Amino acid sequence: MKLAATYARVSTARQEEEQTVKTQLSAVHERIQKDSLNLVKEYTDEGWSGDILARPALDQLRQDAKVKLWEVLVVYDPDRIARRYSYQELVLDELREAGIEVVFVTVSAPKNSEDKILHGVRGLFSEYERAKIGERFRLGKPCFGAMVQLDGSHHDWFEGRRDKCVLMVMVDDATNQMRARFSEEETTRASYDVFEGWGRKHRLPGSLYVDRDSIYRCEGAASVADQLAGKERQTQFGRAMAVLRVELILANSPQAKGRVERMNGVLQDRLVKALRLAKINDLQSANQFLETTYLRAFNQRFARAAASPLDAHQGLPRSLDEILSWEEERVVQRDWTVACEGKWYQLDKQHEALSLASRKVVVRTLRDGRVQLVYRGQKLKWRELPERPVRAKKLRPAKPRVVPTPVTDHPWRRPLFRAGRAARRFGLGDAGCPERSGGRPESPNPNRETNKTTATNKGEILS
Repeated sequence: MKLAATYARVSTARQEEEQTVKTQLSAVHERIQKDSLNLVKEYTDEGWSGDILARPALDQLRQDAKVKLWEVLVVYDPDRIARRYSYQELVLDELREAGIEVVFVTVSAPKNSEDKILHGVRGLFSEYERAKIGERFRLGKPCFGAMVQLDGSHHDWFEGRRDKCVLMVMVDDATNQMRARFSEEETTRASYDVFEGWGRKHRLPGSLYVDRDSIYRCEGAASVADQLAGKERQTQFGRAMAVLRVELILANSPQAKGRVERMNGVLQDRLVKALRLAKINDLQSANQFLETTYLRAFNQRFARAAASPLDAHQGLPRSLDEILSWEEERVVQRDWTVACEGKWYQLDKQHEALSLASRKVVVRTLRDGRVQLVYRGQKLKWRELPERPVRAKKLRPAKPRVVPTPVTDHPWRRPLFRAGRAARRFGLGDAGCPERSGGRPESPNPNRETNKTTATNKGEILS
């Protein structure tokens, strides 16, 4: 039985989520069982483009092939090895020189000149398909507002005149329309502010393309309750986008969101000089300069028309300020208080009909510092307590212990034996027990010679 290895590759996170690696490996394992091969090793590259030859698993595969750790390599399709035909031939030639047999699941390996020609044509089509994918990506979306890229650019924007800060940049994928805002750090608040500016100006985009920062992506598994409900963990920004029905797309690399990355480079050159010429040294003046002067002139010069005249932006809700906030669920205590972030809130008595004790309410903190308590969409009235409320313990009055005295005819007072011959015989007292002078009472008629006691059966005792 020949020793075999497998190789599989996916290039995007969406393919990883759709488990195309498992699909490839499932087909490969069926082929191994069909050919009666002995699987000894598997190589998998997840999130690696087929246009790149230097991949961790592929590099290890080529090294192991040189020392011939296995005899057969099983791959789902030739384009899994590489999208470029030249790279495919390079790897296949190395394997042939090492004496490794290559088996493809979707196509048969070339055995003669005609098969090699067909294999070459297939490789050229794979390379052409890869080029078309890149071309479609560079062209962007056809409609204005279909997708907007968001990123934070960390740079010394004021050339040492103040501390370093971050410029939050949003770029439309179809028109190159740009919007930006300065912030001290790249935080959820900074993302909220620049997104609100875009929404007030153009309305809500259809999707938002961001990186995998913790602002947009939650690490770790969801709670048991969320898993049972089919929900995934969300950041505050992700929750807000879900409420607004804006699709949040996470990029796999900086190159994937190249449009906003290139815009960052342009602004780090042009905007820095504009701030220097305007003699601006603080964030407030810089943001005002962007709103009133710079953004309008920049978009007039560099923005282009979209391929389609349609505008894909969605309507803007009136409660945008309340959606772009921080929300936490808290349980109402029995004294109708709610604790959140070290503060205590007392709910008003007018909500008694809601029976809020032991129920969950949402504590919403707006960007201007206001706090709202919400229960099932209804805003509640409350007042903040200066300190944690002291819950008084209910003291129950001690009840005096009463020892009951048995009545005269209580069973405890009744004799065990009725008055009669047996009672007189055994000398029973009022309680039905023999009177004791001390120790255990002796048997009434002992027979010391035979060490037996005269039988006193139940027939002698009156029942």
